[in-house]
Amino acid sequence: MFEGILLICLFFLSVSILVGLYRVIKGPSMPDRVMALDTIGINIIAGVAIFSILLNTQDYFDIILLIGILSFIGTISFSKFIERGYIIEYKRDY
Repeated sequence: MFEGILLICLFFLSVSILVGLYRVIKGPSMPDRVMALDTIGINIIAGVAIFSILLNTQDYFDIILLIGILSFIGTISFSKFIERGYIIEYKRDY
């Protein structure tokens, strides 16, 4: 019974990822696309966690941490690019 519920959760997470991919492709604005990418990252983390529970192992926790860090850095980078037009600032003294 518990495994069935976890498989149903994985199905709904995959549907949610597909909806997020649609929003990334057809998003009306750039901030909508960034939010969709962030949502996809969170759904992937949840999917890996459920998969880890299904396999009864703790080996995937490092992967969850890595995906979370990359998702956070990507969201911050895209947000900074939307705000200023560039990501890395060069301060030059002339």
